[in-house]
Amino acid sequence: MSSLDSQAHAVIRLHPNDDVVIATRQLMSGARLDTEDLVVSGLIPPGHKIATRAIGKGEPVKRYNQIIGVARENIARGQHVHVHNLGMAEFEREHAFGIDVHPTTYAPVPAHFMGIRRSDGRVATRNYIGVLTSVNCSATAARAIADYFRRDVHPDALADYPNVDGVVALTHGLGCGIDSHGEGIAILRRTLAGYAVHPNFASVLFVGLGCETNQIEGVLAAGGLDGNQPKLRSFTIQDSGGTRKTVERGIAMVKDMLAEANRVERVPVPASHLVVGLQCGGSDGYSGISANPALGAAVDRLVQHGGTAILSETPEIYGAEHLLTRRAVSREVGEKLLARIAWWQDYCVRNGAALDNNPSAGNKAGGLTTILEKSLGAVAKGGTTNLVEVYEYAQPVTAKGFVFMDSPGYDPVSATGQVASGANLICFTTGRGSAYGCSPAPSLKLSTNTALWERQEDDMDIDCGGVVDGTATIDALGEAIFRMMLDCASGTRSKSELLGYGQNEFVPWQVGVIA
Repeated sequence: MSSLDSQAHAVIRLHPNDDVVIATRQLMSGARLDTEDLVVSGLIPPGHKIATRAIGKGEPVKRYNQIIGVARENIARGQHVHVHNLGMAEFEREHAFGIDVHPTTYAPVPAHFMGIRRSDGRVATRNYIGVLTSVNCSATAARAIADYFRRDVHPDALADYPNVDGVVALTHGLGCGIDSHGEGIAILRRTLAGYAVHPNFASVLFVGLGCETNQIEGVLAAGGLDGNQPKLRSFTIQDSGGTRKTVERGIAMVKDMLAEANRVERVPVPASHLVVGLQCGGSDGYSGISANPALGAAVDRLVQHGGTAILSETPEIYGAEHLLTRRAVSREVGEKLLARIAWWQDYCVRNGAALDNNPSAGNKAGGLTTILEKSLGAVAKGGTTNLVEVYEYAQPVTAKGFVFMDSPGYDPVSATGQVASGANLICFTTGRGSAYGCSPAPSLKLSTNTALWERQEDDMDIDCGGVVDGTATIDALGEAIFRMMLDCASGTRSKSELLGYGQNEFVPWQVGVIA
């Protein structure tokens, strides 16, 4: 029998009341865990759970001192706890409102970053020209317009405009065959309008087909825009005389925009102008131990410096929403969150689905078993400050502090909504190795474990695996992540930007019937 003492840091216990501990490495059957006074029974993969007490069939199982499911069968001490013997549990959660609210201690000297001040006072972290589409039918033309300015295709196209980060085409598969007065088109228009006025775009060109349901005028009206903004221009393929003429016209329009877009400079601005979208994808058993709480510690610092953080992915807070209502600044805010959960429950019933259809195959391979377990780790990204407001998908975020925006759990759709709401930076944790970027907002990737960092370092911006092996603390990583946010907002390129991610990841939420 081998012995792994406490110095070996073989397992992590998250709470004294938990029924499981988490393996920090692969453990062989017969290994002794002195810290838990038990012997491992069977092979335990890294990031997976080990029972620390005998659990009877039907009994609840706790991690984070919260129920993550019920035992499908009797489980002995030292056994692997996963999908074969742990199942989803439906139980009543106490949705208390505001009982954990506490005053925010603001930093006496606010942090700053080098941002770009727009004429209306908003602050950008990047300086792009955007080519947006009202419908899938104009996507090819929009891509051709933007491709003309690609530095890897035409190196001289932007040579005279060093302050322009690029020209990006954000296309989608929607815009027609949709109810002209329904929820689906309202969400699409809200999303496009949010991008049209995003501070990270110096100017925007809207390209349509001409006969689509989602008329450009309707998009502008949804955003309170009248089409006369000097930095927002639009036209259609049909009015231009076809695709070739559309591309030529679009290229000429972008050329006209470049000189003005280049007349910017970065200046010191308070961190209160930073709006960060929080994402996790390709999660594993370490997500709720390392990268998510470390990001949460960075979010606490951001809020203390007057900034804003947006938590989303409603199906992935399901089962942990009661922890957020406790932090709601008012009953009204807490009820808004529960209303979005209720909407999702009804939405799933209408479509023959279930909110507990998570985790994904990769999540399970990484050690996550139920959506309850995944959600409890996911909410850690939001830190510990008060929940000040709840928004629907792509609604403009105007509150300062920690907020929630309703969205699906699918990361590109969720982050698209966050950017439409005003996020000028995305922070994305992953344990399996998600590859992601998000134009026009830069995206930082946080690795939950060092093995992933070493395997996929070109995609990851920071390694949070030190929390798992005991060489780093949540607080220290939180400070490092916060400083990385400020550096990235100041213009330092993230790994995903260097790799060219960002255009294909624009995915507005598709709701409703496509006829």
